[in-house]
Amino acid sequence: MTETIFNQILQAQVKCKDCEDRRANIRVSIELQSTSNPVHKKDLVVRITDDIDLYFLYKLVISEEDFQSLKVQQGLLVDFSAFPQKFIDLLHQCIQEQDKENPRFLLQFLSSTPVLDHTPAHLNIVETNAFKHLTHLSLKLLHGTDVEIKKYLAICLTCVKDERLLLEQKLQKTEEDLSRQLSYTQQTLSEKSRELDRLRSEWTSQTTALSNKHSQELTSERERALEAQTKYQQQSEQQRRESESLHQKNIEQLQTRLVELETCNKELTERKYKSESIIRDHAAKLVGLEDESHRAKQEVLSLRRENSTLDVECHEKEKHINQLQTRVAVLEQEIKDKDQMVIRSKEMLDATQEQKLTIEENAERRQLHVGKLEATVQSLSEELIKANEIIKKLQGDVKILGGKLKLKNTVTIQQEKLLSEKEEQLKKEQKELHDVQQALRLKEEVASKLQEQLEATVQKLEESKQLLKTNENVITWLNKQLNENQVTRKQEPLGTFDTPPGISSSGGFRTGTLAQNMVLENRPLHSASGTNYPVTSTLNSKHSFFPQSFAVSTGSCPSLVLHNQSYGPKVQFNPLMSKPSVSPVDMKPGAPTAQNAHAFSNKENGEPFGLESKYFQKREDSIPLRGIVPNKELQVGAAHSSSKPGPYSAASAYFPGQ
Repeated sequence: MTETIFNQILQAQVKCKDCEDRRANIRVSIELQSTSNPVHKKDLVVRITDDIDLYFLYKLVISEEDFQSLKVQQGLLVDFSAFPQKFIDLLHQCIQEQDKENPRFLLQFLSSTPVLDHTPAHLNIVETNAFKHLTHLSLKLLHGTDVEIKKYLAICLTCVKDERLLLEQKLQKTEEDLSRQLSYTQQTLSEKSRELDRLRSEWTSQTTALSNKHSQELTSERERALEAQTKYQQQSEQQRRESESLHQKNIEQLQTRLVELETCNKELTERKYKSESIIRDHAAKLVGLEDESHRAKQEVLSLRRENSTLDVECHEKEKHINQLQTRVAVLEQEIKDKDQMVIRSKEMLDATQEQKLTIEENAERRQLHVGKLEATVQSLSEELIKANEIIKKLQGDVKILGGKLKLKNTVTIQQEKLLSEKEEQLKKEQKELHDVQQALRLKEEVASKLQEQLEATVQKLEESKQLLKTNENVITWLNKQLNENQVTRKQEPLGTFDTPPGISSSGGFRTGTLAQNMVLENRPLHSASGTNYPVTSTLNSKHSFFPQSFAVSTGSCPSLVLHNQSYGPKVQFNPLMSKPSVSPVDMKPGAPTAQNAHAFSNKENGEPFGLESKYFQKREDSIPLRGIVPNKELQVGAAHSSSKPGPYSAASAYFPGQ
């Protein structure tokens, strides 16, 4: 059985030895031959022929065994069943590329002899790329033998005869069809010619009738056109005359209008020149007025700046005075708050100690309770062991004591329930113990925090005590200075004296006359003319020597008194005393007298009297003195007091924190 699967003419490149390459059209036919006697097998037959040269015949028969060797030789990846289709696909690629100048797929027919004779030839399918000519498939074809050629020619002859018979039959059919169509067309042609003659006669009669009709209509239309033309000419002449008359009237009106406009134009030009001159005058005046307004604005701005600076200075002075007054009240309140804080810290310390004792007692009770719980757990474990032993004995006696089994089971169930209850109670006790331990840790943390707060308050208390001591030392030193100054001046005749030179413009003392006998109290300073001179100081709570404000006033009182508002010594000095003394000093509770004795002993021993040098050093955490007297004009030292003695030498001392 033979099945033809491909049969087409392809353009191939024929190469012979020592000959030029040429292109030729060859017919490639691929057939599948299957035989079932004695063994079923399939063979692939590839035949190459030339329709022009009938003796050109090359043939190749590939069996399954031959294909395996071909597959190994050329490295094919397909099986025998898929090989024919792949071969046909390559041939189709060659057909698609054969009309191009540089085909990618090319079919080559190679012969090793100069002339295609009975020697074998090769059929190659070559793909051309940029690198090389890649041969996809190469088949070795054998030239047909005489028997095969005769057989092929017989097949070709039979095919030609069959084609001739088919063509004769087709020719006969076409002749019959054409003769039939010719007779039909001749008949229709005679009918169409007769109809054409009839139509021509009708057309001539209609054309003559239409021409006569149109000629008559044309003459009538011409007459109408002549009449209309004459009528339109008359109307146009009449309209032209009317338009000429109207045009003449319009010209006259426009001329009169032109004369009027020229006169109006002259008047307007004169007005324009006058207005331009007026505008120039006003522009010059406007420039002058703008300069004057600019200068006035600058003067107003300068005056506003001066006014604002004066307002700011006035406001600052008022604000400064208010700050000094409020600072005194704040310092007094701070001292009271410090005392209350110390009392509260002591109370908190006592409360924390009591709370700590109660917590320790609770912890001891909890530990005892835990010990009891552990004992109960141990007893329960022993009971559980005993119960297990009993269960084992009961399990050994099950076979013998079958009747007592129910009773024993109830006993064991009750014991297990009791055991589970005990275990739950143990877990609850352990949980309570854990909660108590956590509460104890929290209480210890609270106690440690309270202890830290207590230490901080104790430290602050020590600092406040030290501050009180330093304040008392300063007060005693000032009393001493006042006493010494008063003793040095008691031999001088009574009269007027000059106040210290005025300090800054922001406030301070002014020159004037005061009586020798004066009182240094907590009220304004009165001059001879009745003017008040307030003397206040705002000091740091940690370093202030005067926690109160004082003032110097004139009067007839023969004594000089320094009143302390909060606490500390109150000094009263009698100028008629023969030697310095501090006996009239009224001491408040808690005022130390040893500091005064120490100060006098230092004076007698030749050491610098007053505070130590560390109290006159500036500290980083100090608050500057915001008094009426500026900071830079307050001077320190005994040299100033000794060189310029006077009742105000104590007020010129340097305060720490400035």
